[in-house]
Amino acid sequence: MAPYEPEQDTSEAGEPRVGRRKAARYAVPVAVAGVAAATIGLVPALATSGDPELPKVTAQELVEKIAASDTQRLSGNVKISTDLGLPSMGGMAGGLAGGGGAGRDGEGSAADPKAKLMELASGTHTLRVAADGPDKQKVSVLDDAAEYSLIHNGDEVWAYDSASNEAYHAKAPEDAKDSRGSKDSGLPKGAAEDLPATPKEFAEQALKAVDGTTSVKVDGTAQVAGRDAYRLVIKPKQTGSTIGQITVAVDAKTGTPLKFTLTPASGGAAVIDVGFTKVDFGKPSADTFDFAPPKGAKVTEAEEHAGDGRDAEDRNKGGKEFKEEDLNDLKVIGEGWNAIAELKLPGGKGLPTAGSGDVPPDAQKLLDSLGDQVSGKFGSGTVFSTRLVNALVTDDGTVYAGAVTKDALVKAANAAH
Repeated sequence: MAPYEPEQDTSEAGEPRVGRRKAARYAVPVAVAGVAAATIGLVPALATSGDPELPKVTAQELVEKIAASDTQRLSGNVKISTDLGLPSMGGMAGGLAGGGGAGRDGEGSAADPKAKLMELASGTHTLRVAADGPDKQKVSVLDDAAEYSLIHNGDEVWAYDSASNEAYHAKAPEDAKDSRGSKDSGLPKGAAEDLPATPKEFAEQALKAVDGTTSVKVDGTAQVAGRDAYRLVIKPKQTGSTIGQITVAVDAKTGTPLKFTLTPASGGAAVIDVGFTKVDFGKPSADTFDFAPPKGAKVTEAEEHAGDGRDAEDRNKGGKEFKEEDLNDLKVIGEGWNAIAELKLPGGKGLPTAGSGDVPPDAQKLLDSLGDQVSGKFGSGTVFSTRLVNALVTDDGTVYAGAVTKDALVKAANAAH
C-alpha cells in the first residue's frame, strides 16, 4: 500500500497534514499462506481497563506522536496471541522457517533463532523484553518449565534454550540495530520486520500501509499495563477485506504503542493481539544483557551452522540458487486492503490429486477437507481459508492470495481470464 494521510475524527476540523513516510506496506505476504498452515489455537484477547480522562487529540496529532516517539530504554512483559482459526501443527513452523532447531539428536541447534522466532506466529506466548539503546536488547520467551532467550549486547548475539541446554552464538554486524535479524549474524535477513514482537513494531507496519483506502480515527482512551493511553483505530474503507479493524493503544506520555489488536471482519476473537502487561521506561540493569553459556551447554557457532544450512537449502533446490524470477511473475491485483497477489505454481500445474496418482486417497480427503471447491470463468480450483488470509489455487496452477474474502479471490480470477 501507499504511504498515508489519516482521515480525521468527526470532531476534528480542517485537513490533516501528515508527511509521507517511507517503508513497506502492511500486508501479509504470500509466504504467510504456508506459515498459516502451521497455526493456531483459539486464545482470548488481551484486556485493557479503565477509561482515563486525557486531553483531546486529533488522529494526525496521535500519529505524529507515535512517529516522534523515540523510546530506546524499557523493560517489561509482553503477551502475544495469534488466532488464524486453524489447528496447531506443532513444530511445522520451525521447518517452514528454514530447518533450524533440530537439537542434540539431529542436525542444527535447538537454540537456532530461525526456528524459535517462527513459533511466535502461532498460539499464545509471554515474552520478557528489555532494551537499552540500539546495542542492547533481550527477548525471552517464557514457557511453564523452560525459557528461551535472545540477547544482543554490542557485537555479540547469543540465543539460549534452557529446555535443551543449547546455545547459539553469532557476531552482530557493526550497523546492527537489534538482535533478531542480520545477514552477518546467521539469523534470517529481515527477521525483525517479518516477525514483529512488540506493539510498536506491529503498529509501525500497520501505519505504513495506510492510504486513501483507510480510515484513521481516535476512539477514546484506555489503560494498558497501568498506563494511560489513547486508542487509535485503523479501518479499511473498502469492502471485501477480511480485516475488520486495527486498534493501537498509544501511551499518552511517550507516544509508544502499548497494545496492538487486529480483529477480523468476520468478528470473534482477535487474529493478532499483542500488548504489554507490564512496562517500565527506565534504564534496565546492565547485567540484564550479560550472558555466558551454562556448564555443559552445547554451543553452536552461527558461521559453522550457516554452512550446514546452505548445504540443506542447495539439496532442497536441487543445487539451484533461488532467484527473484522463481516467484513466477508475481503480480499484485487491486490496491489498499483489497490487494491480491497472483503467481504461478512451478510447472504450471494445479494441486496434485488422487485421480492423477500423485497423492494417496486418504491424503486427498484431508486436502479436500481443508479447502472449498469453486469454479468460474477461470475454470475450477480450491480456496484455502484462515480468519485473515485466503488463497485460491486454480487447477491450471495459478494462485490468488490476500487478506480478502473468498468471493474477492474468485472475482479476481475471473477478471484475469
